[in-house]
Amino acid sequence: MVLTAQQLEAIMPDATQLESDEPEMESSQHYMQLMLLVICLEWLWRNRNDYFIGANLTIYYSRQQLKTRDFRGPDFFLVKQTQKQPRKSWVVWEENGKYPNLIIELLSDSTARVDRNLKKQLYQDNFRTPEYFWFDPETIEFMGFRLQQNRYEEIQPNNQGWRWSQELELYLGVDGGQLRYFTANGERVPTPQEAAIQEQLLAQQAQSQAQQAELQAQQERERAERLAQRLRELGIDPDE
Repeated sequence: MVLTAQQLEAIMPDATQLESDEPEMESSQHYMQLMLLVICLEWLWRNRNDYFIGANLTIYYSRQQLKTRDFRGPDFFLVKQTQKQPRKSWVVWEENGKYPNLIIELLSDSTARVDRNLKKQLYQDNFRTPEYFWFDPETIEFMGFRLQQNRYEEIQPNNQGWRWSQELELYLGVDGGQLRYFTANGERVPTPQEAAIQEQLLAQQAQSQAQQAELQAQQERERAERLAQRLRELGIDPDE
């Protein structure tokens, strides 16, 4: 059956009216983990405007999805090569057909089975999302997959248990019970607060080193003056 324009509009409303339809996070622990993933990457990429991060935001991707209200919203997703601007939801057909480059789900007792199976299949077969990770803030279960020949294959961890993300050009790994980003050199990507504290410590260290150098120079001057005084007592002009 061929649908009329009015029928199409009824099942695919104006994209500007599509708001996110996601439930609240399972716990404050999940919420804090999600915020950590967002603010650390935002800080690292603070000079970039070519990406969008979705946090507990619905992705609208098909007419059938709207008709059945089978909404799917990853806890965290990243879309690259797009305009960085606020959005009420991610509407694929309004974003040049772009799907997420990377998705991270935060497991909980009520969502773990869906995240490991149904959503994994959806992201693999429909979204074609290159990388998919999941992390359980309570049990610290951490897995990562990369799309290889149309199927997700596990991203093998390194010696620290970190998994490399080609999409982020960063490692994802557990540190202190939290999922964090790490550079290729193994440095943890800080939060803005951690970065400010680190800068303050470096400034204090530099100030301490400068004071130590000045003290050493003063001691050298005093030592030279004592030597000169001793030479004068012996009838030797130190200037000669």
